[in-house]
Amino acid sequence: MTAHLGEETGWQGRDAALTALVERVPYLRFLGIRFDRRGDELTAILPYADSLIGNPLLPALHGGVIAAFLETAAIIELSWSTMWEAMESGAIDPAAMTPAILPPLPKTIDFTVDYLRSGLPRDAYARARVNRSGRRYASVHVEAWQENRSRLFAQATAHFLMP
Repeated sequence: MTAHLGEETGWQGRDAALTALVERVPYLRFLGIRFDRRGDELTAILPYADSLIGNPLLPALHGGVIAAFLETAAIIELSWSTMWEAMESGAIDPAAMTPAILPPLPKTIDFTVDYLRSGLPRDAYARARVNRSGRRYASVHVEAWQENRSRLFAQATAHFLMP
């Protein structure tokens, strides 16, 4: 039973570390973006709000909102994957993570978005995959969908300068 309690505390610590990471970016709160964690896998969630509509005639999500959603999903995934490795190795204690002591976020070098179809007035989801992460440079790919993961409405490729 003790091992189970310790394991549960570890997962709660990881959730607290993710919360601390996300809280560092006030724009995520402004847009309502949140993250669902299943093990080391993150799914970004952009809950629908009328204020996110760029073209009310279609209606369609604003392109800037879509780009921000994809870029922040990439940044959080890249930071999380680095933190995850450190937590797994025991180098950092996830329960001790606060926004004030987290390492700096990666800086965007370039960001390319492919708008594949209109973002409909409903919740959107995104998953990012780190293709390469070195000491100075990282490459991340992000895909966004709404109700059907195989029917993407946007995707992006980003390159970051690592802190």
